[in-house]
Amino acid sequence: MANHKSAEKRIRSSATKRLRNRYQAKTTRTNIKTLRASTDKTEAETLYKTISSMLDKLAKKKVIHKKKASNQKSKLAKVVSKVGKEIAPKKASKKTAKKKSK
Repeated sequence: MANHKSAEKRIRSSATKRLRNRYQAKTTRTNIKTLRASTDKTEAETLYKTISSMLDKLAKKKVIHKKKASNQKSKLAKVVSKVGKEIAPKKASKKTAKKKSK
C-alpha cells in the first residue's frame, strides 16, 4: 500500500483514468461492430466519421497504438466503400466448367 499522500492520489487518479479509457475503448469497439453490420451507405459514412475521430483520440491518449488506429480506419474505409454495392455472383472457374468425359 502507498505510504505517501502523492502516491495515494496517483493510485486514485490512475484508477479513474483506467475506467475512462476502458469505457471509451469499449464504446469504440461497439460502434465498429455496428458499422460492420450496417447496410445503409449514409449511415455507414456518418458512423465512419465518428469512429475515426474516436480512434484518433484513443491513439492520442496512447490507449491504443497509433498504427493500430490507422489500420482499423483503413479497414473500416474499405468496409464503408463496399456497403450498398451488390456482390455479383462468381463465374464458374475453367477447371469446374471443363470436365473430362469418358
